[in-house]
Amino acid sequence: MTGKEISEYTTFPRTFEKYRWYKPILVFIIGAIIFLILSLILTAVFSAIYGDNIMYQLMHGGYEIMNTEIGEIYSHLGVAIMIPSLYLATRIVKDRPFSSYSSSRGGWNRNLYLKAFIIPFILFLIVGVIEAAILGNTGDYHFSILFFIILLIVVPLQCIAEEYVFRGLIMQTFGSWFNIPILAVILQAITFGLTHGYNGIGNIGIIISGLVMGFLAWKSNGLEVSSAFHTANNLSLSLLVMFGIQSTTSTIQMSDLIISTTGTVIFGILLYYIGKRSNWFGEIPENLQEDDS
Repeated sequence: MTGKEISEYTTFPRTFEKYRWYKPILVFIIGAIIFLILSLILTAVFSAIYGDNIMYQLMHGGYEIMNTEIGEIYSHLGVAIMIPSLYLATRIVKDRPFSSYSSSRGGWNRNLYLKAFIIPFILFLIVGVIEAAILGNTGDYHFSILFFIILLIVVPLQCIAEEYVFRGLIMQTFGSWFNIPILAVILQAITFGLTHGYNGIGNIGIIISGLVMGFLAWKSNGLEVSSAFHTANNLSLSLLVMFGIQSTTSTIQMSDLIISTTGTVIFGILLYYIGKRSNWFGEIPENLQEDDS
């Protein structure tokens, strides 16, 4: 622990001398252009390996494509490239250091991410197995050691990338504009929900998830806890799909919404309670320095 004062996360951009209200818009536009370029490169590489027909199916198949190895890898990598896109955009605009998106505590705290991951990951797995035991298995078994290792890499990258964009760039932008943290949490959650391709019921569930992860990022003054929670949810689902216990779909049923959102809210509250009591959110490692690159 250090005696460093921790700034409020959602309004943190306002503390930088070069901050201007319009600069997040420039970051978003430039980042979107870079993301499009990287997406085209990624798609070209996968097309060269797997063929145009398969890529057409992947790009137009909805969330059902994530029931296959290639579909899940392509989908996760397609989101993970938001990290370099945002990083390069911040380097070009130069309004504030990239580490300020990570937290208002001085950068990314790896230990906090790992501690916050374990409990919700176990809980999400248990609920998924219980749900399958009651409703029956809905997927196809396609486990392999290589695919398992790849999932352990690409799923966290995908989740962390979404956190940097939605709980980082977007939530901090709304927070710096309106100076009302709870409004920033709500607005980013709505944006988060509307950018997913589920049916109406499914998007409601995504908005609720966005509220929980936004709350965790706000109260922990950084992205590590929300990223850990996001990773725990997505990685547990990926493993359940890989073992054929569950399957992914774009059409969410009301029963699925109730089960998933109940677990998300309860586990989110539990994680916050444990983190608060253990003073996880106030940890500032001595060797953690501001990254101005």
